Amino acid sequence: MRADARRNRERITTAALRLFAERGPEVSMEEIARAAGLGVGTLYRHFPDRRALAKEIAAVTLEDLLDAARAAIARDAPRWDVLRAMVAQAAGRPMSLLKSLLEAGDTETPRLRELQDAYNASLTEVVRAAQDEGTLRRDLSPDQVMGLFNLALCRPGARADDAVVTVVLDGLRSRGDAAAGTGQVRVAGR
Repeated sequence: MRADARRNRERITTAALRLFAERGPEVSMEEIARAAGLGVGTLYRHFPDRRALAKEIAAVTLEDLLDAARAAIARDAPRWDVLRAMVAQAAGRPMSLLKSLLEAGDTETPRLRELQDAYNASLTEVVRAAQDEGTLRRDLSPDQVMGLFNLALCRPGARADDAVVTVVLDGLRSRGDAAAGTGQVRVAGR
């Protein structure tokens, strides 16, 4: 791929990541092209249709989240802190786009399903470990915790420091660990 074509593709994916995260899966190709500072024709030369672009963005998102999860899990840190780091990584990402693609049951995306399964397994592992260490409530199953994270994170505009994410984390925090303080996720630079 030529250098200018590579730069254009990067501009498209950067704009799409931002717009899908901010506004959800209904963002149009025209809006993405405009945000990337390119013509719609250039966008369609890289991605033949909206679904192809959405799948690319979803795969990139899941790959990044899985890499970050693996790095967080490998740290020697309390599992509550690892869980908060994973939530912070997911916040601000186009999770609503990812959810819409996977809920559509698109059989052409086995890679997305594999990535989602691997990420969910990592998150479930951390949830169980946080419950075992006593920092996460034990009266909820890992599936219930995952459902709460879906509600908090799989919506347009979700941020690590917004009220919904903060309330969910505060509600999940074990009350036996009162000295640990709030569940609010701190984001660098905020």
